[in-house]
Amino acid sequence: MKSSFQAAITALVLLLSFQIPYSAFAQSWGPRTLPQLKAEAQRRADGALPPVDHVKPSDMREALAQINSLEPDEWAKAFITIGDRYMVQADQLLKTNSDAAAQSYKHAWEVYNAARWPTENSPQKKLAYEKALLAFTQYGKLISPPIEVVRFPFEGKQAVAYLRLPNGVRPAPLIFAISGLDTRKEDMVVTNDLFLKNGIGIFAIDQPGTGQSPLKIDVGSERIFSAALDFLQTRTDVDAKRIVVRGQSWAGYWAAIMGYTEKDRIRGTVVHGVGIHGYFSPEWQSKGLSTEEYLFDLLPARSAVYGVSTREAFLAYGPRMSLLTQGFLDKPSAPMLLINGLKDTQQPIDDLFLLMSRGDPKDVWMNPAGGHMGRSPKWSAPEITQKVVFPWVQRKLQP
Repeated sequence: MKSSFQAAITALVLLLSFQIPYSAFAQSWGPRTLPQLKAEAQRRADGALPPVDHVKPSDMREALAQINSLEPDEWAKAFITIGDRYMVQADQLLKTNSDAAAQSYKHAWEVYNAARWPTENSPQKKLAYEKALLAFTQYGKLISPPIEVVRFPFEGKQAVAYLRLPNGVRPAPLIFAISGLDTRKEDMVVTNDLFLKNGIGIFAIDQPGTGQSPLKIDVGSERIFSAALDFLQTRTDVDAKRIVVRGQSWAGYWAAIMGYTEKDRIRGTVVHGVGIHGYFSPEWQSKGLSTEEYLFDLLPARSAVYGVSTREAFLAYGPRMSLLTQGFLDKPSAPMLLINGLKDTQQPIDDLFLLMSRGDPKDVWMNPAGGHMGRSPKWSAPEITQKVVFPWVQRKLQP
């Protein structure tokens, strides 16, 4: 007899199979050969580097040993096997040791999350994502403070997000965290503990075109974040007058837009990764799609958020999204902190210069030796959060 976990997975995958067409990018798009991919994935796991910074090096080694092609399903299957083992372990521990069970559920989520990365464009990657959601939900119930799954109305549908509030702080100020191209709202929760420990709650939501978001990326898709702010204003345990938005990587775009559209309802916005105009040009995309900063399958991931399946359609879609073209840049805005690296090959540094040179004054942190999101050997992602982002957010959220 199937367990309730297996039954739930089966139902979710069957539902998704009818709702979402499989991507035309069935074969891994590159830029690495299989031996190169294995070596780089292991190097990143060993060094706790994105996007596999939460995967144990031993788990990465085991998974890679089972991968013999660049097919997305083969990548996913190798990690799913390990994640399933953690789920069984967690279910057993739950009977006697909830803290240990929580950690096993978290490990399961971490491995499933790697399995579905960077986008759910094959049957096994879709399966991995649904398993990741279930594992994360179990983990969120067991930790303190717990992670609440929240739903709010959006255009006749229910949008899904997470809310985690610090113990003993009511109403709590918030960091409004938006996931990027290949991260998901779950990542936003687990990487923002620093805020929680300092009395700042976390609201985490998928950017359009990813995760459980009910809409794709298009002009005006930021309206889902306005709906989320409407919802947060109904929560008596949240201080809706003390919210700072943080968008990372692709989601820096949404953080920038919210600085204009929601300037009267937020204290500020952290544009952590700046792609707001030149990023969308066919010229930049044609050059940037082959960057080795990205582990693999950048074109499939970027195409998925638009809901297109060919390179030509992808290149034609982007220019409409430019904030310059839409007329935002000279409008009044909430305070903004712009962050990136001079050597970013995924988002053009000229977009940071453009955003800082128009409209209201902005704070800027740029790492001259940094790549995407400002990361470098001397400036890891956690260090940037701790030393740059957190102090700025804390100042903006002062009562």
